[in-house]
Amino acid sequence: MAPPRVQSNPGMHFPACIAPGFVVLDGGGRCIRFNILTSRCSVVDGSMAAAGATNPRLGPGNCRVENILHRVRRGQLTGCGLTRGSQISEELLKERDKQAKWNSIPLLLRKLYEGSHPNSDFSQCQAILKEISPLLSMEAMAIVTDDKKSGPELPFPNTYTFDLFGGVDLLVEILMRPSLFPQKKKHKIDDELIKDCLSILYNTCICTEGVTKRLAERNDFVLFLFTLMTNKKTFLQTATLIEDILGVKKEMIQLEDIPNLASLVSSFDQQQLANFCRILSVTISELDTGNDDKYTLLAKDAQQKKTQSPSRAEINQATLLNIPGFIERLCKLATRKVSESTGTTTFLQELEEWYTWLDNALVLDALMRVAHEETEQSGTESSDESGLANASSRTQLPQSMKIMHEIMYKVEVLYVLCVLLMGRQRNQVHKMIAEFKLIPGLNNLFDKLIWRKHSASSLVLHGHNQNCDCSPDISLKIQFLRLLQSFSDHHENKYLLLNSQELNELSAISLKANIPEVEAVMNTDRSLVCDGKKGLLTRLLHVMKKEPAESSFRFWQARAVESFLRGVTSYADQMFLLKRGLLEHILYCIVDSECKSRDVLQSYFDLLGELMKFNIDAFKRFNKYINTDEKFQVFLNQINSSLVDSNMLVRCIALSLDRFESQSDDIKVAEILSECRLLSYMIQGSVRMSFLFRLINIIHVQTLTQENVSCLNTSLVILMLARRKGRLPCYLQTIRDMECMEKYPGFILNNFHSLLRFWQQHYLNKDKDSTCLENTGHLLVP
Repeated sequence: MAPPRVQSNPGMHFPACIAPGFVVLDGGGRCIRFNILTSRCSVVDGSMAAAGATNPRLGPGNCRVENILHRVRRGQLTGCGLTRGSQISEELLKERDKQAKWNSIPLLLRKLYEGSHPNSDFSQCQAILKEISPLLSMEAMAIVTDDKKSGPELPFPNTYTFDLFGGVDLLVEILMRPSLFPQKKKHKIDDELIKDCLSILYNTCICTEGVTKRLAERNDFVLFLFTLMTNKKTFLQTATLIEDILGVKKEMIQLEDIPNLASLVSSFDQQQLANFCRILSVTISELDTGNDDKYTLLAKDAQQKKTQSPSRAEINQATLLNIPGFIERLCKLATRKVSESTGTTTFLQELEEWYTWLDNALVLDALMRVAHEETEQSGTESSDESGLANASSRTQLPQSMKIMHEIMYKVEVLYVLCVLLMGRQRNQVHKMIAEFKLIPGLNNLFDKLIWRKHSASSLVLHGHNQNCDCSPDISLKIQFLRLLQSFSDHHENKYLLLNSQELNELSAISLKANIPEVEAVMNTDRSLVCDGKKGLLTRLLHVMKKEPAESSFRFWQARAVESFLRGVTSYADQMFLLKRGLLEHILYCIVDSECKSRDVLQSYFDLLGELMKFNIDAFKRFNKYINTDEKFQVFLNQINSSLVDSNMLVRCIALSLDRFESQSDDIKVAEILSECRLLSYMIQGSVRMSFLFRLINIIHVQTLTQENVSCLNTSLVILMLARRKGRLPCYLQTIRDMECMEKYPGFILNNFHSLLRFWQQHYLNKDKDSTCLENTGHLLVP
């Protein structure tokens, strides 16, 4: 005889029980009225009486049936009433089952509860779960195929009923019981039972609102799930459920709280490590609140003052870096060739379990379709080998499926590496990534995998289009470009993107120009740079110039190349890119391709500014390409259409003009000053004042963000250059005159005064930010 159950964890959820006389017992999720709920009469029909219980507070002569609603309320308040679906009588459940369309789920949960008592061997549980699972997985698959019901009824009644009658809490109890309760006999839960429990929990999470958040609130259960990842047979289901739970968790978990994290990670094979990166991405990225107001610099500064200590994401990043060999394994996985991946058998076994990984179902859809297309094209191959060899060849995965499989893994790994490169331990990560030759490895994969040639059909997924970021191919390209941007930005390791011949070219450029060679180039370890005929930066430039006008990659490509130029201006770096036709490509995109995307235009303006800054040859090339007044007017229209997007280029032109004017004795400089349309335009005082007036007018302290704060910096650069020439009072007086003309006396200067005070507080207390401004502008910040 089973020992009595302890009602310590209420598992029955009646969200509509607050309404008097109503209880949610309809499979469609509607509130229905029982005649018993409005009756306190001791005379009820047989099935209803079976559902109730005599009230112990009433005497024998006043015995009355307590209705279900009262028992549920009492259970919620005291824990002594109706707290589990298993406490409802079997007779009532059977009577209501057909009418409410429960599909026997409450009855099955009752049996599951009775068969999973403490010290149970769980022999009956798996058979019961096998009956429940198809009912729930069918609804979960409807999400993937977009085959949702429309109408007043709930779209997923089975998962709703399962949760309503305590199924979620019961499965959590079954999973955790061996670790929580002492047992007379150590009964190990079967792997198949664990997989069924996890799959059902996941299906319920994605179909029924609120379930995932309830599970996320149980930190003990979340940490317990990580212990299940040591079992390879249940790894995929566990990882999928953890990722879903962490995605809605209000507070980020701390990785250091996971039991034996280092040994857990070291036990993963390469595929498991890649899947684990999906979970890590949630734990090392700052939480996105979705509130734009909190992204203003004013709000960020206020938040930083409140929380001086590192965030949980930063702590988790440090925890990962302390795991021996972690970064090295990620680099190996990121640079692994398709032929080095694990055998077909392992992947096929994993594919069989992917029906639970529904957020990757689109990827699986693409995999299977590519495999089907390749099978049809290849036909049947004849062979004189043995029957065993023939059987092996029939199960061999198509190469395209292997590639897609590898792409999925690399997307996750590159994302984690990218986040770590932007964290507090950036220099440590940079050193390890260089040591483990991530960049040369990616260079070797560039043509065959990262930017491989593919058919259009392989990019289009079910319900998506070619430009959708959900495509594995597109996701890999974007993560790759983001990684290059983070890797190159203000770091001397950026020269690892070149090969030895290209490094020699940089040295030759410096020698020809009779300027000192860049110290970082001389210090670059040649054994860690790219090999082959082209370095990674050159390969990127090659595909960048071939990118279609409407491509979404243009933004990321421009950002990656711009990051290589950012920092202290290097003439050799600029000439290296100018020789490869980058300036002409940028001008074509801005002027001739009629680009309308603001993001792409902003990235191209920023790149053009870094490419031309202080470089006479660049201005000559500009003037040669923009060789008509019509082209120049189109260029100016693009600049003036949005100063938020183009102000970095305006700053570059102003700084370059100031430098050239101080070197006007040089014949080459004097020549470019007189011939270049762009410099002749900017040299006009009215033009600079117009830019200054608009830049100050479009920003305010309350609306400053990381995106538009550059407008403030550009306006300051213009004023600092004026002050250097003793023309600052003239500029300020002109602004006063323009205020009066616009009928806003004092408004612009008062706004600028507020912006300047904020700038002092925001930048001068942060050595990194002010140093960056000094390096990029060649101006000493006072």
